[in-house]
Amino acid sequence: MTSPSLNLPNAITVGRMALVPIVVVAMLDARRGGSAPLAAGLFGALAASDALDGHIARARQDVTNFGKLVDPIADKVLVAAALVVLAGQERVAAWVAGAVIVREVAVTGMRFYAGRRGVVISASVLGKRKTLVQIAAVLTLILAPDPDAWWVLLIVYAAVLLTVISGVEYFAGLKKRLAEPPSPGDGPGVGDAAAPPPDQASTTLATGSPASSAKTSARQVPRR
Repeated sequence: MTSPSLNLPNAITVGRMALVPIVVVAMLDARRGGSAPLAAGLFGALAASDALDGHIARARQDVTNFGKLVDPIADKVLVAAALVVLAGQERVAAWVAGAVIVREVAVTGMRFYAGRRGVVISASVLGKRKTLVQIAAVLTLILAPDPDAWWVLLIVYAAVLLTVISGVEYFAGLKKRLAEPPSPGDGPGVGDAAAPPPDQASTTLATGSPASSAKTSARQVPRR
């Protein structure tokens, strides 16, 4: 049987992560006589696929917990890989790349922790805007003739600011969700036994437990 997680939107998400090394190679080659527009185009195409898989998932009503968890991670992997390359090429300050990557790693770790607790938090509006500004900053750093121009730094610092603010928002929201008691409509958890209705419980007390009834029946069967 095919897993419900293996749908088209999730396949696009996984494919986006698998193609990140190609973007890295193109970015490295761009500073060795290669094409910066080509590197930017590849990065932009993978970044745009995020909107594509989300649109398909919503149009088909095929949103899965796997997609909610992995889709933001795919964006983080793409941006983090690009920032590492740009920092190595001295086109962005190392502290900028480090601040963004540390935040993304921390949020990703907490997503996995929350997922193990049964809590899945989708990307917020602020988180999505943060991703858009990060993508704009990376594209600008790839293409700009002067990475230290004031307008380039303005985009980069805006990305850092949104990264920090959205991270604080995520951890605050996660703390609130984890502190919430389980909903009464959730039913018994895995491994929990539901209590019998009162009438069934009283019948059991009056007639004996099902286990003892089973033993009585077993004694009545003659041995061969």
